[in-house]
Amino acid sequence: MSSVERHTGGAGAPPVRVAAKGRGAHRRIADAVRAAAPGATVLIEAGHYTESLVLARSVTLRPEPGGGEVVLTASAEGPAITVDAADCAVHGLTVQGAGGDAPAVSVGPGAGLIVADCAVRGGRIEVRGGPDRDEPDGADPDLDAPPTAGGTTSALLLTGTRVTGARLAGLHVSGDARARVEDVEVGTIEGTGIVVSGSARVGIARLRLDATSGSGIRLRGRAVLRLVDSVLHGCGRVGLLLEDASSAAASESRVSAPGAAGIRLGGSARAELTDCRILDAAAAGIVLDGNARVLAQGCAVRRSATNGVLLTEAAAAELTDCRILDSGFGSVHAAGTAVLRLADCRVAGTPEHGVHTADTARVELTDCTVSAAAMSGIAITGRSSAALSGCLVADTTTGIGIASPTGSRVSGCTVRAAGRTGIEVTGEGVAELTGNRVTGAGAAGIVFDAGSRAELAGGSIEDCTGSGLVVWTGARPTVHGVRIERPGKNGLFVAEQAGGTYTGCDVIGAGYAALHVGGGADPLFRRCRLRDCTDDLSTDPEAAPVFDDCDPALGGVVPGARPAPAATVGVGPDPAAAPPVPDRPEVVEEKLTDLLAELGELVGLDGVKRDVASMAKLMQTVRLRVEAGLPAPPLSRHLVFAGNPGTGKTTVARLYGRLLKALGLLGHGHLVEVDRSALVGEYVGHTGPKTAAAFNRAIGGVLFIDEAYSLSPLAGGNDFGSEAIATLVKLMEDHRDDVVVIAAGYPDDMDRFVSSNPGLASRFTRTLLFEDYDAEQLVAIVEHQAERHRYELTPAARTALLALFAGMSRGGGFGNGRSARQAFQEMTERQAGRVAELEHPDAAQLIALEVADLPTSLAS
Repeated sequence: MSSVERHTGGAGAPPVRVAAKGRGAHRRIADAVRAAAPGATVLIEAGHYTESLVLARSVTLRPEPGGGEVVLTASAEGPAITVDAADCAVHGLTVQGAGGDAPAVSVGPGAGLIVADCAVRGGRIEVRGGPDRDEPDGADPDLDAPPTAGGTTSALLLTGTRVTGARLAGLHVSGDARARVEDVEVGTIEGTGIVVSGSARVGIARLRLDATSGSGIRLRGRAVLRLVDSVLHGCGRVGLLLEDASSAAASESRVSAPGAAGIRLGGSARAELTDCRILDAAAAGIVLDGNARVLAQGCAVRRSATNGVLLTEAAAAELTDCRILDSGFGSVHAAGTAVLRLADCRVAGTPEHGVHTADTARVELTDCTVSAAAMSGIAITGRSSAALSGCLVADTTTGIGIASPTGSRVSGCTVRAAGRTGIEVTGEGVAELTGNRVTGAGAAGIVFDAGSRAELAGGSIEDCTGSGLVVWTGARPTVHGVRIERPGKNGLFVAEQAGGTYTGCDVIGAGYAALHVGGGADPLFRRCRLRDCTDDLSTDPEAAPVFDDCDPALGGVVPGARPAPAATVGVGPDPAAAPPVPDRPEVVEEKLTDLLAELGELVGLDGVKRDVASMAKLMQTVRLRVEAGLPAPPLSRHLVFAGNPGTGKTTVARLYGRLLKALGLLGHGHLVEVDRSALVGEYVGHTGPKTAAAFNRAIGGVLFIDEAYSLSPLAGGNDFGSEAIATLVKLMEDHRDDVVVIAAGYPDDMDRFVSSNPGLASRFTRTLLFEDYDAEQLVAIVEHQAERHRYELTPAARTALLALFAGMSRGGGFGNGRSARQAFQEMTERQAGRVAELEHPDAAQLIALEVADLPTSLAS
């Protein structure tokens, strides 16, 4: 039994009939209604009736079973049906209003009506409640509860009905009324489709609203709306409009082609949007002003004629897993004192900025992607501020621009393929940049403009067409641990009268001089290293750089010895101005065959060596297929190394990186070894940037995570390890071709680690098992160490050492290869003490390791 059938009424009263002709029947519906007992059903013969009915008692109006259409037309100005009683119902009728501004159906205070499977034309349905009532904020109308009336509260259940041709509104619910709307069509309305005002509460499911000259749905006062699985199309003005202190929860609904904004909130209105779509708005997709608030999850805003999302005044919005695509103006704009939070969102396609903040607005972006912006991907202007974490900004003119003095933070972000600058801090901008990566910028990688104040820590700047880091006149940033690779011009350009401190920075493969210092500039370079650059340093006259523990080539250069052209940011060498820099040693590229041979020489690890050699050959074939224009098979380079401590996991990881570099699959092949302490922070917001900084150090090489299982502890609970894992998974996806991740640890614990996050399971598809060394292999490791350091074990010492290894405990203190290396170290120390007592030891005695030199620690 349907909800409508359960609440029709009239179970015990005999029906009353209406017919133009026929014995025992009333000729007019009004006469039948007056004659009907409370709860009775009035059965109406097919035909046209011109009357204005007043339902003063509980009755149900239905067509006669098996008959045709029943059309009820208002006889005068005013409603065709006026309801003044509770528990009334109208089924299967066509109700025609009198036209003009009058309603077709009017439900008064305290009355209740079910309208099912009807057509209402030429007038609205209005439900007039009593005085507004105070309700708990955010109370949700129950779609499954029947409409009930009592006191001054009126109620409506509208189902299976089409409302057309009305003026002012198709449905208006006011006062403290309640309404439930299911499977209803509202269209061709000269005004607003549905108006909810006062403290009315309306639940709507499966509404199809089309062609209104005004807004689609409008909420005023303290009205509450719940909207599910509905479509608002072709509204003349706003699709969904919330004013005053109204609130709405909308899910799985679509607003398409509105004549103004898709969804607009003002006053102190509130809305929760879940899995909604706002398409082709003639203005902005979502607009908030006043003190309005929006929570949106899984929503999409597409093809808005102006902004995708616009916040002004003191509005606030929190968007999670949303998409703002193809906006006519800037995709996301926040001004006034607005607060905007975006997490896991995608912003793409705009002729202006992707995300733009002005005035004193605040924005937080976490794990978002901003792309295809004709201006800046993210622009922070006025006195606004931003906190950006784990974001990707790609294919924009400028990646991230910060001009606000309020202070902004950018951590663990990647800026890729900016047409001009990757990140720029301009004007009086203040910024803290930590662990970011800028790659493929069309001009400079990062620019600190005159008047800016910036701190730059960690991360990398790669493959920019201009200089890697540009510090303009007057700027004095603090820069630490930045890696600048393959800039087209200078690695680091310090302009006239600029300065700052640059600690632990690397410049690799610069097209011009690695460092350029302008006239009057006094930067301090501490522990900076240069490699494979066209030249080391160029300076303008009166430059005064200071070098502390830098490459020797930098320490020996006299400031001002190489004048630089004044007109360009990016100064090349002038061979005539200074003696030539001595040639650097040629970098020897390692060959795959040599590396595989080195792998084969490792003691033990037969299964691991077979697996690594097989993978190398597979990746070699994949590279050849790609070069031949053939599709590459699916291939995951990330690995799990499962084994006890000291089984050679780090050694093989380092060799694996070198193999991938020799194959042309990694740019550098270096190894960055980390553990939990290097990835997990101590407070909220610390872990993501810390993990990203470690990851960025490994770009072009191998990130080796020792004891990776500690990121997913057995105890669970509030642990930042899961945040580190989530950050790693995203970074592995964003840099799938740039970094190989190897997770290492005990075999049993590594299974738990991989299964702790679906993203890990899909990326770590191969596990290499590192078996413990047996006694013979441990002796071989000692012999290998002895050979490297020009010692030799006597036959008797070798036999005794084998027996010691065979008898040693394999408990928690056993270190495998580490134990063997410690044994060798102790043997050399004992041998040194023994030989020191000899008066004139010969060469044989100096290199021999004898039984007396065996480590006592093994015996214990």
